[in-house]
Amino acid sequence: MGKTLLDKVWDAHTVRRLPTGQDQLFIGLHLVHEVTSPQAFGMLRDEGLQIKYPDRTFATVDHIIPTDNTKRPFSDQMAEAMFLEIENNVQESGIPFFNEESGLQGIVHVIGPELGLTQPGMTIACGDSHTSTHGAFGAVAFGIGTSQVRDILATQCMALSRPKVRRIEVNGRLGKGVFAKDVILHIIGTLGVHGGVGLAYEYAGDIFDNFSMEERMTVCNMSIEGGARVGYVNPDKTAFDYLKDRRFCPTGSNYQEAVHWWKSMASDSNADYADVVIIDGASIEPMVTWGINPGQVIGINDTIPDPTQAHAGDRDSITEALEFMDFDAGAPIAGTPIDVAFIGSCTNSRISDLREAADIVKGNRVAKNVSAIVVPGSQQVLNQAETEGLHEIFQESGFEWRRAGCSMCLAMNPDKLVGNQICASSSNRNFKGRQGSPTGRTLLMSPSMVAAAALSGSVVDVRTV
Repeated sequence: MGKTLLDKVWDAHTVRRLPTGQDQLFIGLHLVHEVTSPQAFGMLRDEGLQIKYPDRTFATVDHIIPTDNTKRPFSDQMAEAMFLEIENNVQESGIPFFNEESGLQGIVHVIGPELGLTQPGMTIACGDSHTSTHGAFGAVAFGIGTSQVRDILATQCMALSRPKVRRIEVNGRLGKGVFAKDVILHIIGTLGVHGGVGLAYEYAGDIFDNFSMEERMTVCNMSIEGGARVGYVNPDKTAFDYLKDRRFCPTGSNYQEAVHWWKSMASDSNADYADVVIIDGASIEPMVTWGINPGQVIGINDTIPDPTQAHAGDRDSITEALEFMDFDAGAPIAGTPIDVAFIGSCTNSRISDLREAADIVKGNRVAKNVSAIVVPGSQQVLNQAETEGLHEIFQESGFEWRRAGCSMCLAMNPDKLVGNQICASSSNRNFKGRQGSPTGRTLLMSPSMVAAAALSGSVVDVRTV
């Protein structure tokens, strides 16, 4: 049998087999931000260790940085302390740092690809759950904890068990108003939030062949929400063309050599998979989460599940979600009123996401009862959007136009829900308290669906707008 991309990349980066049965894996690219790195740098100091390969680690600030007023010092003392810490750490270690002054600051999973740091055939690690985003380029990318951030800083290696690979083929054509976010929410809803445990997801089929890189990134980003450690798409011309002439991408003859190697990393046609799941893309409609995890999701025309009609193993979680969300079983999700609309996050804050949402809001007004914000994923996205006049479209419609950052995705900054507000969000998690209020409620959907909800004041099928 042939090999999958995961096996090829894994074999190329394995240093040795450890007594635990795990592999010592060399990490080609390490990305750090201000939240999970301070303790790791502190551990190195305590142990008298130096950073092994500072040129393979790159830093940015995204989680705690305010998106309305970035003047220093920050009003949040904890945020200011964390910012000072990463500034000191990168200065001492010589790690490249993409702060606001660089003009390249942004969400770590947005700037890695747009700078050409993310490349096919790499192993990539970051102290953030959604590192799987980078798998869109044919990389093996995963989130890690703070102790593993320390290990990589000190050795450029970490211990891992190789996952098996599930191939997920989405074929056919997507309908009008259906986007990459709907595809991954449909996949998670179908396979479950634990469906990928112990697995890597290889995304394939007509839909992915025709997706742009930004659409592929959206899907790979949420692989972790389906339980998979890794999600990737085999590298192809779409990826190679995206990377060409990026700041950290090889150039000239080196680029051609890189493309030749990148192609060789793609899964073989006779590769062996744990299993294969086939999904009809035409059957996917705009999706909306109704509960407290991304797997609690339904199509816009569906009704909220009834625990008495559910599988016995799902009844308790459905009941818990209904109580927290204050929703009624059997009620339609369409028409659910919202208080806040958020377009942003590492899932959906790229230029194509903003264009899609701007197409919906142009010439319309945000409902009076809704507070709406747009947060670009990076300074480069922000600049591109302003060059195209997207910021004016949003502002004229009643959205607030913000600076780059994670913002209301996880609310480690001033952008938070208040009380039991309901937020239509283009982010990746709808856990309890995720958006800053312990009683706040999150409905995940595509940027276009968020835009449509902002205009109507309630969840609505974007295809009718």
